[in-house]
Amino acid sequence: MTMKDLITRSLERELTPTHLVVTDESERHRGHAGWREGGETHYHIDIVSPAFVGKSRVARHRLVNQSLSEAFARGVHALAITARAPGE
Repeated sequence: MTMKDLITRSLERELTPTHLVVTDESERHRGHAGWREGGETHYHIDIVSPAFVGKSRVARHRLVNQSLSEAFARGVHALAITARAPGE
């Protein structure tokens, strides 16, 4: 399973998104901290989930990060997160 698949499955299971796009941006970070040959280290996540209703931006990011503990343990170095509630 690729890291992108792990991230996607984890977020789908934990946050039941109505919209989810996971983009591997590792190549854009070549030579930066945390980058490795083969990529799968830096991701952008665009997610819409009912779990975010009434939550602050920081609380939404925490939910995403908590949902991805396994991905971080397997080598994800950085996330850029766009997290919205439905209708935003």
